[in-house]
Amino acid sequence: MKTVFTVGVFDLIHFGHVELFRKARALGDRLVVAVQDSATVAKYKPESPAVNSTEMRMYMVKAIRYVDDVVVYEDVDRIVEEVPFDIFVAGGDQSHEGFRRAVAWCEAHGKQVVRLPRTEGVSSTHLKDLIRSL
Repeated sequence: MKTVFTVGVFDLIHFGHVELFRKARALGDRLVVAVQDSATVAKYKPESPAVNSTEMRMYMVKAIRYVDDVVVYEDVDRIVEEVPFDIFVAGGDQSHEGFRRAVAWCEAHGKQVVRLPRTEGVSSTHLKDLIRSL
């Protein structure tokens, strides 16, 4: 049984998130998603804090049929050491230092790393900007 693991903010759930979960789940038998804690989001993205609480985002992610379990995290390079998995799925644009450390940890510990590109034309940032402009 292969467990797939991915992480993100997942603030305003949209088509791109569902596609990520669908594609990630297809890589294994079980999908675990880590949702970043709201305080951490605000720390790293003060210009774009989460609209929904950590608990609300976890609830919405868990409601998606491709997702088997949801956990909360602060830093990606720490959560990869805490959650048991076989395959780590990261977005093509997830390349900050924490992700680089997480990928290095995965590679050093025999975990497969799969990069999935973003779904074109949709993002939470774009949706927030669109809502603000109304």
